[in-house]
Amino acid sequence: MVQNPLPDRIRPASLDDVAGQSHIIGRDGLLRRIIEKGVIPNMIFYGPSGTGKTTVARIAAAKTDRTLYKLNATNASIADIRQIVDSLDTMLAPDGALLYLDEIQYFNKKQQQSLLEFMENGQITLIASTTENPYFTVFNAILSRATVFEFKPVTPEECRPAAERAVALLAEEMGVELICPDDVLTRICASCGGDVRKAVSAVELLAAAAPIGDGKTVTLSMDDAVLVSQRSAMRYDRDGDSHYDILSAFQKSIRGSDPDAALHYLARLLDAGDLISACRRLLVTANEDVGLAYSQAAVITKACVDTALQLGLPEAVMPLSHAVVLCATAPKSNSASGGAGAALADIQAGRSGDIPSHLKDSHYAGAEKLGHGGGYFYTHNAPNHWRAQQYLPDAIKDAVYYEYGDNKAEQAAKAYWEKVKRP
Repeated sequence: MVQNPLPDRIRPASLDDVAGQSHIIGRDGLLRRIIEKGVIPNMIFYGPSGTGKTTVARIAAAKTDRTLYKLNATNASIADIRQIVDSLDTMLAPDGALLYLDEIQYFNKKQQQSLLEFMENGQITLIASTTENPYFTVFNAILSRATVFEFKPVTPEECRPAAERAVALLAEEMGVELICPDDVLTRICASCGGDVRKAVSAVELLAAAAPIGDGKTVTLSMDDAVLVSQRSAMRYDRDGDSHYDILSAFQKSIRGSDPDAALHYLARLLDAGDLISACRRLLVTANEDVGLAYSQAAVITKACVDTALQLGLPEAVMPLSHAVVLCATAPKSNSASGGAGAALADIQAGRSGDIPSHLKDSHYAGAEKLGHGGGYFYTHNAPNHWRAQQYLPDAIKDAVYYEYGDNKAEQAAKAYWEKVKRP
């Protein structure tokens, strides 16, 4: 007889046994209160695999004595949903069907719009799950009719009770004493990447592969646990949320002058083989966040990036770590990029104007007749290479976009120009 996978056999039947998610199903969690009251609204469960989304949906259905119909959007269609609705006996299901639609992001816009028909007339209460950010992948009309709950990766400590239950159940099923040393259990839970299903499956695999010493005892070994868990803790998808989350954390750590965190996120990018993203974000950071406080950072970072691209992985870590630590420990200024952003905002808002005539191109026949270039003063002929003249259009002639930063380099430049431009 074929058994269900171990993660299904030990699936919790109570919210108290669900690993993690205390922020939504803890004693005062909003989702817990909704489920316990028995009135289930349309909901979207968003989070990584193996964090309890399906389990909580099943518990919600059981708590409300409703049948849970489960579909996966990777292979389901609106016809499948219509079939569920058509099969309902309204006397037996007066509140309509409770539909768990896994991976809703794989439904295209038209399919998602079709769901609205059933949600509006009450035939379907939708619990959709997705591993991708629903605010990017789920149709707005569905988002407006559903509450989004985020499921977070499970910590090793939160994962441990599930792994212990897995060991106990396997020991019972195998009829042996199943020994899982504490360090092995710790390794399994720490290397599952917040995915409880992965940890439980690892226990099942190790138990199946372990030799039975005396016919009564099976011991899970650390060597096997290391092999099973290699590279399993990393969550990374170059097109998904984890990609952008890591890049965001990478730049914010450099901006926040934390070289340790910056090196950590660099390592995550390079371990996943994403050299290009690491290089691109470093170039951005050197110019956006270090900027004029230490202009050489942009030059050095460019040299390090060029070297990294020539070397490739794994050697690229050397020049990139050089650039990361340099940028993280350098003084910071966003005055240049902030000024450019302010200028762009004016342009996009229509605050502009005609270029002053004396600045217009005068290197062609007829320019003088148009008044182009007339009155322009060539500043290199002035003392200190500066003389006052208007450069902005008349409509915004008093606009100020660049403000000197409070770092040493920009304050020195400010002092110089204040002296030069002093009346």
